[in-house]
Amino acid sequence: MKYVVVGLGNPGPEYFATRHNVGFRVVDKVLELLGGENAAFQPARYAEIAEVKHKGKKILLVKPQTYMNLSGKAVAYYLNEWKIERSALLVVTDDLALRFGAVRLRKQGSDGGHNGLADVQNALGTTEYPRMRVGVGNDFPKGRQAEYVLSPFTEEEARALPEILTHCANAVRAFTLEPFDRVATQFNRK
Repeated sequence: MKYVVVGLGNPGPEYFATRHNVGFRVVDKVLELLGGENAAFQPARYAEIAEVKHKGKKILLVKPQTYMNLSGKAVAYYLNEWKIERSALLVVTDDLALRFGAVRLRKQGSDGGHNGLADVQNALGTTEYPRMRVGVGNDFPKGRQAEYVLSPFTEEEARALPEILTHCANAVRAFTLEPFDRVATQFNRK
């Protein structure tokens, strides 16, 4: 069985440590846990990709290089290229509506005002695809949402981030091995 796991974010070193790039950071952690010492993302069409194998499953990790608001192009391309059903796709993204460190896995749902998810929804023509939302908090003044998501985590949050990324990477691993509802029950956290 094959899976496609897409972490949403923005390319470039200036965005690496921002809240908006937590999706990239999760797939980086998956590669670290499952890919071995020499595993690395490689430039490809619309994205950087890495392929890993885990317990007989092939997992394509995707970091779209189209910027957040155009992520759907890469998602649709790799679903088609790998001939993957939407149920074997997992999109990982940041979420302002969730407190920092919260994780929410859902089989479907609205974009919740997230431009990256809106573009994925538009490209796929449906809201029915699995996603993992990672809470980045919402401690910003009214009208400053864009500045907030493009800002780095606080020092305290940065210290907590490795455990959160590991939790999310373990959820991705479980997604490829267990029924979705069981994974959501085990890994959703407030």
